[in-house]
Amino acid sequence: MHDSVLAQAFVYLAAAVAAVPLAKRLGMGAVLGYLLAGIAIGPFGLHLVPEGSDGVLHVAEFGVVMMLFLIGLELRPTALWRMRGAVVGLGGAQMAGTAALVCAAGMALGSPWRVALAVGVIVAMSSTAIVLQSLAETGRLRTEAGQRIFAILLSQDIAVIPILAALPLLATAPAVVATDHHGVAALPGWQQALVVLGAVAAIVGGGRYLLRPVFRAIARTGLREIFTATALLLVVGIALLMQAVGLSPALGTFLAGVVLADSEYRHELEGDIEPFKGLLLGLFFISVGAGIDFRLVTDAPLSLGGLVLGLMAIKALVLAVVARRAGSATGDALFIAAALCQVGEFAFVLIGLARGAGVLPEIDASRLVAAVALSMLATPLLLLVHARVVEPRLATATPAREADDIHDEDAPVIVAGFGRVGSTLGRLLRASGVGTTVLDLDGDRIEVLRRLGLEAYYGDATRLELLQAAGAARAQVLVVAVDDFAVTERLVEVAKRHFPHLRLIVRVPDRPEAYTLLKDGVTDVHRETVGTACDMGYAALRALGHRAFQARRAVQAFREHDEQGVRALADKWGDEGSYLSAARARIAESALLLASLDFVDRHFDLAWDNSALRDEALGRSSPPAPAPRPAPIDANEE
Repeated sequence: MHDSVLAQAFVYLAAAVAAVPLAKRLGMGAVLGYLLAGIAIGPFGLHLVPEGSDGVLHVAEFGVVMMLFLIGLELRPTALWRMRGAVVGLGGAQMAGTAALVCAAGMALGSPWRVALAVGVIVAMSSTAIVLQSLAETGRLRTEAGQRIFAILLSQDIAVIPILAALPLLATAPAVVATDHHGVAALPGWQQALVVLGAVAAIVGGGRYLLRPVFRAIARTGLREIFTATALLLVVGIALLMQAVGLSPALGTFLAGVVLADSEYRHELEGDIEPFKGLLLGLFFISVGAGIDFRLVTDAPLSLGGLVLGLMAIKALVLAVVARRAGSATGDALFIAAALCQVGEFAFVLIGLARGAGVLPEIDASRLVAAVALSMLATPLLLLVHARVVEPRLATATPAREADDIHDEDAPVIVAGFGRVGSTLGRLLRASGVGTTVLDLDGDRIEVLRRLGLEAYYGDATRLELLQAAGAARAQVLVVAVDDFAVTERLVEVAKRHFPHLRLIVRVPDRPEAYTLLKDGVTDVHRETVGTACDMGYAALRALGHRAFQARRAVQAFREHDEQGVRALADKWGDEGSYLSAARARIAESALLLASLDFVDRHFDLAWDNSALRDEALGRSSPPAPAPRPAPIDANEE
């Protein structure tokens, strides 16, 4: 039964449904959950998937292809061109450095230089699937470190082309020659190069000039399923084209995504492909976990473990050095090293090619496959350790830059954190003639503020001596507007202990953080998205025809009730049953509250609506009012 692809798919999906939510709940992340699920159902676990069954794996590999297509859709050609320095510099240095060090280590251990160099080139590749999925889960793909990681991965994908061509040249034994060459493989080398260039040109030209009219015609049909089918046809067709000319399917679909990034159908394509990408990526990770040969692990655990640790250590060292030389902070360099030090899924393809070409002996190839799979398994654990052990230590370490000297500051307000929220608040206070002292840990932001003529100081606001120098003993208000809630908690604790007279006004991400501070006695807590949400609600009511003051009154009543609810529910946070019961009651109360608002004061309401008064004075009709509101007042009645 388990030999059929359908039965395998059922087992894989059941394993994902069972393991991934548990892994997420334990804080391990979805990728590690998928890998562990694969180990559990594989031939060395519950044996629900027989050894050597790769039907599902071939389908699941399309998850990587779809992921690169979606990434390309988010990366406009101009943005890709701006990344050229990082792609060539960072990626090239990492590939060359890793290959050279691994080759040197292999030769020192007695391997022939050709074998050692082949292994070095193969292990220089990192796992696009695992790394990008982990970055997406943690929201770090768009950070500076995330963009550098992406540039390195893109460089590796591009390097696949010359690696595929060069690996057979390192052969030390007779190659396993296929006698049935056909298609592109049967052409002379220069003709193959022309075919490859033609395929790339077809993707670029077709994406720019052909696909848009096709999508436009499909969109006119109004059939969503046909648009989805067209999107899948595009991805599968490009992957087949790339395979036919001997290139990476992922690289081809990435290129197509970049070409379509400026298309008006970009978001529709993303929405159609995303569910398939997530599912197939999950199946791919399960396949990797199920494919780990634990017989090699049990036969020679020390040598295989040493191989995995040695390869990952060499690669991490190269990555950290390259990232630091490129200007990354120590924390970012360590994160880049932890994220990319595994060996990627494309290594399986390269190992198979090297074995077939006689570059790698059979036993070496088998051990390398097991080492690659184990390094991929170790990556989510390594990122977890980095997030929970390394990053907190770096966050509390002394900043590389010394804090600025602050002399005789007597401003009544200290603003800690001058990002999205703090900068807006700070400009409002300054425009109102209120003196402020700004503290921030972003050196670049401080320099920009000073060039704009604003007084701002670099330093960690959680340090007591910096708060004292900023005039906390004489200030009246401390505004805490930092992004990291852990830093917020430390700063609040320091301020309450040493400057109890300060009025604390604290920004928090959402309700759970607000509950935490309210329980600690902080009363002036502001959730960062509430104001924007209420403003958007007011705009929506006005667009539906509500008068200005009526809409403002509804928003104000809702917001006051919501803020009261946060304070009322704070004590119940942690008791799920009691909290949910009280929260349901508050939601029902808010609906009753808005339904009971009096909207009858027409003269007063209309006075707030200048546009309506102007329309009536000019004899124009007012915007349609929603039932059951009274009709607009005639100006003559006044």
